Amino acid sequence: MAIEIVKKLYAKMPDAVARARKKFGRGLTLTEKILVSHVDNWETQVWERGKAMLALRPDRVAMQDATAQMAMLQFMQAGKKRVAVPSTIHCDHLIRAESGSQKDLLRAIDENREVYNFLASAAKKYGIGFWKPGAGIIHQVVLENYAFPGGLIIGTDSHTPNGGGLGMLAIGVGGADAGEVMAGLAWEVLHPKLIGVRLTGTLQGWTSPKDVILYVCGLLTVKGGTNKILEYFGPGAETISCTGKGTITNMGAELGATTSVFPFDDKMAAYLRITDREEVAKLAEANRELLVADPEVAKAPEKYFDQIVEIDLSKLEPHVVGPHTPDLARPISKMAAEAREKGYPVQLKAALIGSCTNSSYEDISRAAHIARQGLKAGLKAKTAFLVTPGSERIYHTMKRDGFLQTFEEMGGTVLANACGPCIGQWKRADAVKGRVDSIISSYNRNFPGRNDGLNETMSFLTSPEIVTAVAFAGDLTFDPMHATLKTADGKELKFEPPRGEELPAKGFARGEEGYVPPAENGDAIQVEIPPGSERLQLLQPFPRWDGKDFIKLPLLIKTKGKTTTDHISPAGPWLKYRGHLDKISDNMFLGATNAFHPEIGKGTDVLTGESGLTIAQIARRYKAKGLGSVVVGDENYGEGSSREHAAMSPRYLGVKVIITKSFARIHETNLKKQGILALTFADPKDYDRIEQQDRLSVMDLQTLKPGKPVTVIIHKADGKDVTIQTNHSYTEQQIAWFKAGSALNALN
Repeated sequence: MAIEIVKKLYAKMPDAVARARKKFGRGLTLTEKILVSHVDNWETQVWERGKAMLALRPDRVAMQDATAQMAMLQFMQAGKKRVAVPSTIHCDHLIRAESGSQKDLLRAIDENREVYNFLASAAKKYGIGFWKPGAGIIHQVVLENYAFPGGLIIGTDSHTPNGGGLGMLAIGVGGADAGEVMAGLAWEVLHPKLIGVRLTGTLQGWTSPKDVILYVCGLLTVKGGTNKILEYFGPGAETISCTGKGTITNMGAELGATTSVFPFDDKMAAYLRITDREEVAKLAEANRELLVADPEVAKAPEKYFDQIVEIDLSKLEPHVVGPHTPDLARPISKMAAEAREKGYPVQLKAALIGSCTNSSYEDISRAAHIARQGLKAGLKAKTAFLVTPGSERIYHTMKRDGFLQTFEEMGGTVLANACGPCIGQWKRADAVKGRVDSIISSYNRNFPGRNDGLNETMSFLTSPEIVTAVAFAGDLTFDPMHATLKTADGKELKFEPPRGEELPAKGFARGEEGYVPPAENGDAIQVEIPPGSERLQLLQPFPRWDGKDFIKLPLLIKTKGKTTTDHISPAGPWLKYRGHLDKISDNMFLGATNAFHPEIGKGTDVLTGESGLTIAQIARRYKAKGLGSVVVGDENYGEGSSREHAAMSPRYLGVKVIITKSFARIHETNLKKQGILALTFADPKDYDRIEQQDRLSVMDLQTLKPGKPVTVIIHKADGKDVTIQTNHSYTEQQIAWFKAGSALNALN
């Protein structure tokens, strides 16, 4: 990493922090210190949590290969010669888990050659670092190479907050945000409220850092962190390893949180040193008081945080969450009773460890300790056991220290250093559509269809060590803390609590890092997009708003219940079209529940009455007739991944307005960036008034202003009209995006 970025930030932080203390008339939280040190313009910036928009200057941009395609296509529209801030692309999402690491990687390189060549050539031309396929998962690579205390990074992936484990604000965004920052613009975000999480005690026995965030997910729910930052503090925080902190901040994305962060401490300094960043560690230690909250925050946290959560780590139990949502949490001791009560299939079809959330040396060493106990007793895994290393560095260290051999001996398969099953890139051999199965993993997200593409699969999340123990049982209800397993000789095995090392005693082993630097001068380099490609398509600007109200638009779909970005724009096999807007738009709403149709992802063309069509087919019909359409959604619409295709596909296929009970943060911003009008019901009960045959008019758009409600008229099939009020969160600048047709149009 460029040490100059760190030096420059630490040089300006003292003045920014002193200025903020004076302006606010009090001490500062760590979050506030980082925010005020990255503000674009002190003179014009308004500070008001939950209301003001912050204009910030990130230190770095990171992109993964699935979202980087659209981010780069959008950046190219800006006409810039080189990115304005340090940026990287990481090829981790397009590698399908099927046969094992080597075969899967070779197949991915062959299948995705067009995309990789495009990204590599664009990176080389525009001054972007490129991490080749197999180099590692974006968040692990960022933690190992680029994250630093006090920094601000944005990444085109919802689990970017992993960097909070190294004391920085790391925030997931859509590709348009990344493109604009790379083009030199400031980045806008709603001034988040603050949740303080005070940790006391020390993790005991089977309890791991993963259990902290699983507990918090159960407590706050999947929308409890929306437009909020979680700041961890207290004596317990210092007892958790740097990578353990990363696990907690990574999965904070499941709360809908803007991000999560831990204060700088000796654990972070040790991690920086072992990952070859001695100079960064020294700089952070010399500036320690800037990288933690002011002392008065810990003394009276209620004066500084909008909400406080207290957790005694010594009393925390191992947890399991799921199925179908990461906030359905319970201690593992209660899993068996609940499985019987609710009829969950207890025979496990797969147990998976690793991912960007849990593939640290500490995670793997603790899981290997459990694996060795089982092997010593003569046991093998009773279900498919898959291991996903987070990076080349982790993989080679696992191999050197014997962990890979241990996992393979118990029957495990080591996958490529990539996302794989965590994001649906998994060809699960025994999957049967329509059959309800259970799987368990140490991943971060478990929405229906998320892992194996089957909505029926029940996915449960827990720590890697619990997953490993349960793999020996092959049974969802096995509690390794209290229960025993029968061995081949008739004895009973009671697992000892897992033991592992936070960091490898011999340091990290090194393989081929997989990093390709950009060209010094990219003027002569051509970006590679083959003519007639089915994977890549140059973007055409979306049309500008015509200045008229939206009159009598048909309802495209009224989604019911959880509508995540996975439901709006599924991944899995569709990932290959992430650079081709027209083709990927055929997946639009394939996973969504339509309130007016019995089949998932299907609906009715209200103009012809034909039913059983995909939502994309219906939208294309309306678009061909010159008609826009409206989408109506439920609570926390757009929860989950940062994928902006969930906003771009509706925009491309003619959706003008989306009205919901509430939005998830990143998705709402993505809709605004793409020129879709994002509204919320002033009275959530109005959601129930909307019927399939209704037409909707959105009025008085000429006078659209921040804070001013928008009138919507529901035209009923019987000729009656119902007028309702909706709200929005648009700023003046965002209204300019809407009028221009998109944020990128407004740039030009």
